[in-house]
Amino acid sequence: MRSVLCFGDSNTHGQIPGRGPLDRYDRHTRWPGVLQSELGPSWYVIEEGLSGRTTVHDDPIEGAHKNGRAYLRPCAQSHTVLDLVIIMLGTNDLKIRFNKPASEVAMGIGCLIYDLRELAPGPGGSVPEIMIVAPPPILDDVKEWKSIFAGAPEKSRQLALEFEIMADSLGVHFFNAASVCSCDAADGFHLNAEAHHALGAALAQEIEAIGWPTQERKS
Repeated sequence: MRSVLCFGDSNTHGQIPGRGPLDRYDRHTRWPGVLQSELGPSWYVIEEGLSGRTTVHDDPIEGAHKNGRAYLRPCAQSHTVLDLVIIMLGTNDLKIRFNKPASEVAMGIGCLIYDLRELAPGPGGSVPEIMIVAPPPILDDVKEWKSIFAGAPEKSRQLALEFEIMADSLGVHFFNAASVCSCDAADGFHLNAEAHHALGAALAQEIEAIGWPTQERKS
């Protein structure tokens, strides 16, 4: 059995658009659950989503535990052996309090890839396959989050290009979520059930297209 770690924010956690972080879709609706269903029993899909998670920043308001870099290493090590790590972060880095351009958000993703390569939680101490997923752009109307995400919608539309450049430079896989889904109008930055399904199904195809050895490794 192969393992894939899905490391992300509230859109991996499955937060329902327009509601709070405790309101989430069930496992079968969330995109990692859809991914599990599509890949079948030969894969073990590990969900690791946290609302408000950033790439590399301690959040001065929501807490230092929102820093994705601080948690990725222990998370990956506790779930070793990993064949694939999917990273879908970046939306929270665009909050006005971090004041970061899209290019620096991509650099934060690059730091996570560096850490994974150094940790090498893959089979036999190897580096697992890594896939960067660019989140779909934030809608212009983010309701009551307008002040927090001031300027973020425009920056979010630049993330896919910056992430793809980073993926190419580091030799990892890339997928643009906006090619199959978009954020829900209820709050402008969360995925609804239909978007979760589309994303999970599309990522399953991307994973199968990587081309895995025919001989199965024992779990």
